[in-house]
Amino acid sequence: MSSSEFLPQTQTHTRARVGGWDLLGSEISVLFRRRRTWAMLAAVALIPTLLAVAVRLSSSTLDPGEGPPFLDRVSQNGLFVGFTAMVVAIPLFLPLTIGVVAGDTIAGEASLGTLRYLLVAPTGRVRLLLIKYAGAALFCLVATLTLTVSGALIGAALFPVGPVTLLSGDTISVTESLWRSLLVAAYVTVSLLGLSMIGLFISTLTDVPVGAMAATIVVSVVAQLLDVIPQLDWLHPWLFSHYWLGFADLLRQPLDLGSFGQNAIVQVCYVAVFGALAYSRFVTKDILS
Repeated sequence: MSSSEFLPQTQTHTRARVGGWDLLGSEISVLFRRRRTWAMLAAVALIPTLLAVAVRLSSSTLDPGEGPPFLDRVSQNGLFVGFTAMVVAIPLFLPLTIGVVAGDTIAGEASLGTLRYLLVAPTGRVRLLLIKYAGAALFCLVATLTLTVSGALIGAALFPVGPVTLLSGDTISVTESLWRSLLVAAYVTVSLLGLSMIGLFISTLTDVPVGAMAATIVVSVVAQLLDVIPQLDWLHPWLFSHYWLGFADLLRQPLDLGSFGQNAIVQVCYVAVFGALAYSRFVTKDILS
């Protein structure tokens, strides 16, 4: 009889929890030590930077409503750089980075031959799936915060900063506008959680990470294309990308969290459905061949 059989049950559970936290820490460490991760974050930070520099160097002024939302307000208040950059980044740039990270979760380990070593007890397949998804979700948060913070910094450096006039016509202080920026970042982070789980599921289907990355990005593009077809308006509320730009409701007075709640419900549904599919696939996946 092994010595572990004499340990109290609570101690055994504690050891399992510690192992899980250690593996989560290792996953996060590996993710953010990769040059690819930092290159993608640098590319995300370049979006508001290039946008602000282009507006600063431009000799012409935009009419209200011309160009991306909020772009005509950037030269008047640098705090709008982050909002405009978020609108520009959501359709392609952020899904692209999420597709790379989520598509690599399982397929990347399989291609390197390290997947079988990660499944040594007491890790298990379910726990590994949860840890991989937690790493992808954390990247969603870091990417959106990177865009928000870099937008605020470059906006403050190149343009005047002052009270912000909301879409409703009300004016709020700089402090409250910064809080609203963080709320927008939270909204966008939640928006990307469904796509992250879709990428994790696709990653369990193949041992080729590039294929999983590309497929995840394609799914994102297809969902957005379906969302603009009027004949499919019955389908639009069920698409994970439908509420991606709904954070405009957070820039009104009084604060409207309705779209935030609807977006969260849709993302939770996608996480649940594709999480179940990922579990069903991964628990039967042959990792020894």
